[in-house]
Amino acid sequence: MSELGGSSSMMAILFCFLLPMRISAIVITHNEQANIGDCLKSLDFADEIIVVDSASSDKSADIARGLGAQVLVTDDWPGFGPQKNRALALARGRWVLSLDADERVTPALRDEILSAISRASGPRVYRFARQSRYCGQFMRYSGWSPDWVLRLFQRGTARFSDDLVHEKLVFTGAVGDLKSPLMHYSFPDFESVLDKANRYSTAGAQALRAKGRRASLWGAIGHGVWAFFRTYVLQRGFMDGQLGLALAISNAEGTYYRYAKRWLMLRQEQSS
Repeated sequence: MSELGGSSSMMAILFCFLLPMRISAIVITHNEQANIGDCLKSLDFADEIIVVDSASSDKSADIARGLGAQVLVTDDWPGFGPQKNRALALARGRWVLSLDADERVTPALRDEILSAISRASGPRVYRFARQSRYCGQFMRYSGWSPDWVLRLFQRGTARFSDDLVHEKLVFTGAVGDLKSPLMHYSFPDFESVLDKANRYSTAGAQALRAKGRRASLWGAIGHGVWAFFRTYVLQRGFMDGQLGLALAISNAEGTYYRYAKRWLMLRQEQSS
């Protein structure tokens, strides 16, 4: 009996190695210890989970390892697009599911994903309808719902753009829709709103500089006003109540800061 049990175990292990990986989940992190655990637990259906961590000073990498993820820690920060491409390069699955640390796959979405990748034919890229939370409230308007995001694709058919921020998935072909929501716990409090506005506006100003874009103070004000009008009026942010107004203001501020920082960069360059 013991010989038979040992032989069966060896056959099972060999069978697992011979089976092709269906899906690789990739996540990039930096000081995401408050989010990464719940994110990875929602990915327990993936054949492998890869986390590329940008030298976090918290326990992000340790938490990810404890949940069975393969973790690569990098000392530099090349930007969102290049960092996601680093994670993509490590993936071995036929399909790749890319998530941010503050996103969660619901059981209904998991079932849709597994159904989609089991089909013999169909799209090679899928997008999800993301529902995003702002200071304790899921936003139904304000340009946040429906918020379609590209997250699932066949490995080898797509890559991420090299943008420092607001990276895009670069691919050709048709896109399929998965209707169950991807949950996005983006801003737990207003401190996180201010922190992200500062970080993203700096990265956005650097991206403008890399593209040779110029900016002025009045232009920064104009872009900020337009961001508020688009969010609150055109995208019906007023339907989200008081937090819809707060979101429109923070969008305006973030946009203004991005162009104002680029304007200040130009002033520095001219003075030096």
